Amino acid sequence: MSALLPSLAHAWWQPDWAYRKPVTIDAGPQGGALGGDAGRTPVLVRLHTGNFSFEGVSETGADLRFVAADDKTVLNHQIEQFDPLLGMALVWVDVPNLQAAAPQPIWMYYGNPKAPASGNGQLSFDPNFTLVYHFAETGAPARDTTAYGNHAQSTAQPVEGTVIGRGAQLGNAPLMLPASPSLAVPAGSAFTFSAWVRPDTLGPRQVVYLRRDGTGELVVGIDQGVPFVQVNGQRSNPGQPVQAGQWSHLAVKAEGSTIALMVGGRQAATLATPLPALNTAAALGADTAPPADPAQAWMPFAGAIDELRLSKVARPDAQLLADAVSQGADSRLTTFGPDEQQAGKSHFGFILAAMPLDAWIVVAILGVMMAMSWAIMIGKGRSYGAMDRANAAFMGFFRETAGAPLDSLARSDKVPAGVKADSPLWRLYEVAVEEMRRRHARGYDMNSVSTATIGAIRAAMDGVMVRENERMSKRMNWLSTTIEGAPYVGLFGTVIGIMLVFVVAAMAGAVDINSVAPGMAAALLCTAAGLGVAIPALFGYNWLASRSDAIGADMAVFVDEFATRLAEEQGEGREIARLRSA
Repeated sequence: MSALLPSLAHAWWQPDWAYRKPVTIDAGPQGGALGGDAGRTPVLVRLHTGNFSFEGVSETGADLRFVAADDKTVLNHQIEQFDPLLGMALVWVDVPNLQAAAPQPIWMYYGNPKAPASGNGQLSFDPNFTLVYHFAETGAPARDTTAYGNHAQSTAQPVEGTVIGRGAQLGNAPLMLPASPSLAVPAGSAFTFSAWVRPDTLGPRQVVYLRRDGTGELVVGIDQGVPFVQVNGQRSNPGQPVQAGQWSHLAVKAEGSTIALMVGGRQAATLATPLPALNTAAALGADTAPPADPAQAWMPFAGAIDELRLSKVARPDAQLLADAVSQGADSRLTTFGPDEQQAGKSHFGFILAAMPLDAWIVVAILGVMMAMSWAIMIGKGRSYGAMDRANAAFMGFFRETAGAPLDSLARSDKVPAGVKADSPLWRLYEVAVEEMRRRHARGYDMNSVSTATIGAIRAAMDGVMVRENERMSKRMNWLSTTIEGAPYVGLFGTVIGIMLVFVVAAMAGAVDINSVAPGMAAALLCTAAGLGVAIPALFGYNWLASRSDAIGADMAVFVDEFATRLAEEQGEGREIARLRSA
């Protein structure tokens, strides 16, 4: 009963939203371990079937709202990807002040079909971001999420299954960025570049980001697996290398006369030089104007890129570390709690809300099996009950005819139609009387019935008894199939559900108990449903089998009783005894 009792949520943001989910952002040692305050930060919230059921939410995620812990302040957000069929969603949430001192709880509200879409990347990323590419487009240039509209000037081949949704494949041709005033970099100004990169091969002088303006030059690249930043021919010292086929977070930030290279959110190298003035278009993945000397040429970057960001300020180290640790698959920055319903939702309701499509299919199959087994049990129970009552009534009439001819009951029409319709004993009696009438019509002396005739009549009654037993056992095999098959069907659903839970958790990079527990509970519900179908069917089968055996025994006893009475009252032994007495 405790599983069915509702769990009420006391504070609620707005009554139009039926559900909410707690999301905890922990930048402390037990979470993201940022080591400092990141300030205003767009935090990636990954939703998947392990931590979110996608039940009750709009197909496009338009009713998603993120509210601060005070249940009043609405946080800006942007939906990069929302696919309830695949059970995956990527949402950027604007956290006003990401602090490492204590975990920060926020609420994710959903379940309002009338709510308009409110996701807005221009508000979710602060105005100091001058370019943000998610690379979520297919067959179109990358679009800038910020209000500056610095969309890409060329297209790149999309790449699925990157570190965050979809990325772009770089190769021989550069991916051009616009030369807009918002992307202009004054000499000595602050600047931040960050992106996720995955080199397919580790070659020499691979260029990831390049911008030239006259004699000024800024290059971010990878040389034999070692990231570097180069300004006006001056390159940073070798730092932490990256691996081919693996995603790495690269960032370069300039502040005054110092330029820092960050790999995985940690400082890998520095360069003591200010940025030159840069007002021209930048390129990703390849050089736009190779120099005459091939030894000085930049080689194309053979690999993929995702989540490119440019800023006109030097981002704090903690914020760049937050990007590196929270956007990857092994993020510990965000954790999820159980969903709550405004009007109260039982623990069992949470399990149902977490059930994926395959579990619902298994439960539907088990529901059909349960409905059929219960229909059979109810129908058989009523049928056997009617047979019992009709047999008892018939035997009362039959015993009243003791001393009278055996066919007197059939000729008197004392037996009601209902008894005749329901009683197997009447049908046994009826076929025996009919056999007697046929023999009488053919000239047999029914006052001196031979042993062979009694055997023939008994055989006819045995044939009816066999058919009656077959009729009683009809559809009982479905009950035995349900008893044996339902647990296996439920177990099949559980195994598939657990497989999907771990696969989705691995794909989403979520390994905490809150991400896998709802899916595991929903998977185990399939086994519970299978047992819930099989156990009543087992009890019902045994009960019906015992009643069927009792009715069969009554028929066998009646056949013996009828044959004995026939032999005693109308058999040839009775005729011999009469002649001797005469």
